[in-house]
Amino acid sequence: MLSYQHGYHAGNPADVFKHTVLLTLLSAMQEKPNGIVLVDTHAGAARYRLDSEMALKTAEFRAGIEPLWARDDLSGPWQDYREAVRAVNPDGVLRVYPGSPLLMRGRLRKNDRLFLCELHPREQERLAECFANDRQVEVIAGDGYQALERILPPPGGRGLVMIDPSFEVKTELEIMTRALKTALRRFGHGVYLIWYPIIEGRDTTPDALPGALGLTDEQWLDLRVNFSPAQRLGRMTGCGMAVINCPWRARALLGPLTEQFAGLS
Repeated sequence: MLSYQHGYHAGNPADVFKHTVLLTLLSAMQEKPNGIVLVDTHAGAARYRLDSEMALKTAEFRAGIEPLWARDDLSGPWQDYREAVRAVNPDGVLRVYPGSPLLMRGRLRKNDRLFLCELHPREQERLAECFANDRQVEVIAGDGYQALERILPPPGGRGLVMIDPSFEVKTELEIMTRALKTALRRFGHGVYLIWYPIIEGRDTTPDALPGALGLTDEQWLDLRVNFSPAQRLGRMTGCGMAVINCPWRARALLGPLTEQFAGLS
């Protein structure tokens, strides 16, 4: 059983970039009225207390969401992201960090659906509590890669799959590649969003994915950022978000984010 729990890392610089990209992509997709099926293959607990013992043990949020919280010069996707975090802290004090499930839930329209998959038992429990009796959200206890075979293709033909593994397993890229091959056979025009860390001494970047999946340049967008010295998380020196089948409108919005990220620290 994997031991990773995101509560130790919630709100860190990787989350800031990851979730800004996610919300920007989703907003662009929702410019069309048709419903979207959203899938989070590694959902985590969804809601994280930044004043908890777990979060304070690493305090990674102090180099991530905390510096952005009080800034009044943010605009565009960064402002949109910060407002989404503020929505779960209505009293104006930064105590809660929303993971991707909660951020996506906040953007669901009546004709959208959200599937949340989680393998860790404790995280499953917290996830289920967060979305109890929510008819637009289905929590799946188990392997998110395997769940894609049941969920895809979505009935309405539009879908966004968020793949956000911990990379605790050294063969994660191989496992991901096999799952994506199957998913693309079932839902070839779906939008897939992949987060990955950049770690010294480890092969964690998905450079081989386009070739392994037979993707064209137009089907693949790789957004990568480096952390400043103050943002570095141990051997993690940066992270990336790769998008398969990125809509044209979203590509135009996402491109500038990597350069803008450097100015946030």
